[in-house]
Amino acid sequence: MSASHKSLNDLGLTALGGVNPEISGISLDSRRVRRGDVFGALPGTVFHGAEFAQQVIDAGAAAIVTDKEGLNILRRDGLDSQIAVCVTEDPHSAFSGACALWFGAQPKSMVAVTGTNGKTSVASFCRQIWTLMGKKAVNIGTTGVEGAWTTALRHTTPDPITLYRVLAEASDAGVTHAAMEASSHGLDQKRLEAVSIKAAGFTNFTQDHLDYHETFEAYFEAKMGLFDRLLPDDGWAVVNMDDPKGPEVAKRARLRGRNVMTVGKAEGCDLRLIAQRFVASGQVLRFEWLGEAYQRNLSLIGGFQAENVLLACGLVIAAGAAPEDVFATLQELETVRGRMECAAERANGAIVYVDYAHTPDAIETALSAFRPHVMGRLIAVIGAGGDRDTTKRPLMAAAAERCADFVIVTDDNPRSEDPETIRKMVLAGAKDKRLFLEIADRAEAILRAVDMLQEGDALLITGKGHETGQIVGDDVLPFDDVEQASLCVAALDGHL
Repeated sequence: MSASHKSLNDLGLTALGGVNPEISGISLDSRRVRRGDVFGALPGTVFHGAEFAQQVIDAGAAAIVTDKEGLNILRRDGLDSQIAVCVTEDPHSAFSGACALWFGAQPKSMVAVTGTNGKTSVASFCRQIWTLMGKKAVNIGTTGVEGAWTTALRHTTPDPITLYRVLAEASDAGVTHAAMEASSHGLDQKRLEAVSIKAAGFTNFTQDHLDYHETFEAYFEAKMGLFDRLLPDDGWAVVNMDDPKGPEVAKRARLRGRNVMTVGKAEGCDLRLIAQRFVASGQVLRFEWLGEAYQRNLSLIGGFQAENVLLACGLVIAAGAAPEDVFATLQELETVRGRMECAAERANGAIVYVDYAHTPDAIETALSAFRPHVMGRLIAVIGAGGDRDTTKRPLMAAAAERCADFVIVTDDNPRSEDPETIRKMVLAGAKDKRLFLEIADRAEAILRAVDMLQEGDALLITGKGHETGQIVGDDVLPFDDVEQASLCVAALDGHL
């Protein structure tokens, strides 16, 4: 962990006038600044952190990290002479570097994965593979920190103070291997700039987060920061070539002199999926590694899980593991919480699964992958979150209509929006309204869907996955899709 005190220069920061105060802490929240802290006065989407300079000076902060705009705000308020000021063109990156130097250690072997969908599964599979190989490993992301050391996180890629503290604490707990999810927000805001990785993975690229990035181009460029900036010269880019953006990612990595490992179904891929056979409880994979064939059983539902597993294999191999040792673990891999997770089975054999799919592509991918495992009807429950990209809402219904036999549209996390308005926007994408049913209450929607299941049918509840709360307004109400589905099955089959 960090020493109790470091100088400003020890954190890679240089103040105007050459002053080098002693630092006793680091902070991003002006309300929590303590005497001796260095404060990140960073530009934000609503306020510039420098607007809170007086508050942090009064609290005894030793230094401020900011940009030229922040310096102008300090000068406007006559505060630039009252505290050590570090001015840089990229304050987010500088502050992340300072956090890394303050907290110190990181797990020795780390990989990161980006993409619209699949990040959590890939990171979890990396952790599971390492664990099965006898390593102390964790995955870090949407589901928190899981594995040999655990803690909860509020964001997929946490703020830099939380991130580097967590990495240091995991390292102190003996964790040697870690797989991180690299979100577009985290990459755009330079939170991961000082994470030391050996390999970077790319899953896929589809519509999401346009409320933040505004354009597909900006969204894609944010994700490419993992390969353009964070991946070291001797690092490996592990790329899913089955995605239309895969070849572009691989080309950009090669142009920057990085090693590239390709994964996919196409001829010439280093790790190539040759065939899949689907069974009720999972699938059988046949794949090649540099021309040598392997066959393994997977206890995972959904064809896309094969892509996630093989990408995880590539990342673990790129981080230094022997391929034979990696492939020997595959039969023992388990599904990730809220990702194609079996929630319950009805007395008539109909099954209920839960998945985190919350984009049009993810819904289509999940339902299409589920279909080969289902003999009867495939029913879907979908919904869209409030205060998020509105353009994807009708596309979600269209995706579900293409792949499911019947769709129930319900509330997801409406947040500050009117839930009925959200549902209407989703339903606008439906061509045949006879295949859709609108039920506002999520618990009732799941109950009705479970009640519809006949022998051989299956239900996929999408949207919330691992989440245990539903955000309505400013409140987080207890709600777990897996638990709710299980209760519905028990009630309808007379077990309660």
